[in-house]
Amino acid sequence: MADRYLAADDLLAAAGLHWYEISNWAAGPGSQCRHNLLYWASGNWWGVGPGAHSHVGGTRWWNVRHPSAYAARVSAGESPAQAREILTERERRLERILLLTRLSGGCPVTELDQGGADAARAAVADGLAEREAYLKGRVVLTRRGRLLADAVVRDLTG
Repeated sequence: MADRYLAADDLLAAAGLHWYEISNWAAGPGSQCRHNLLYWASGNWWGVGPGAHSHVGGTRWWNVRHPSAYAARVSAGESPAQAREILTERERRLERILLLTRLSGGCPVTELDQGGADAARAAVADGLAEREAYLKGRVVLTRRGRLLADAVVRDLTG
């Protein structure tokens, strides 16, 4: 999988596309998917339809998946929502670090606790995070770091 990712990254870069999220490339900021950027920035979105997910004001919910169940609820004047969750501050912090680290702009070091800051320095030393970005107060994954992003984030969040 790593070889395939690197091949895709090479091919897309040769075509003038640059990564802005681990699994997304664009020609520039105007070409980036604004919809997905909302997810990664913990913004608000309203999902409509079977299985759709929504996030507004810190509450997430998702609709029933099956189209007939969705239609039956809507026809009966009922909410199609199946369940919801409200994340704790700790869960929101962990998710924020995870999602920001996936972006080319990286995660501010100020989001990290002392253990996370130590892990950020180690990630730079191991070639998993960019040194220049770190000196400017951000954890930005290197190409190699993108391949190991889950491990890096695990270390950043303890």
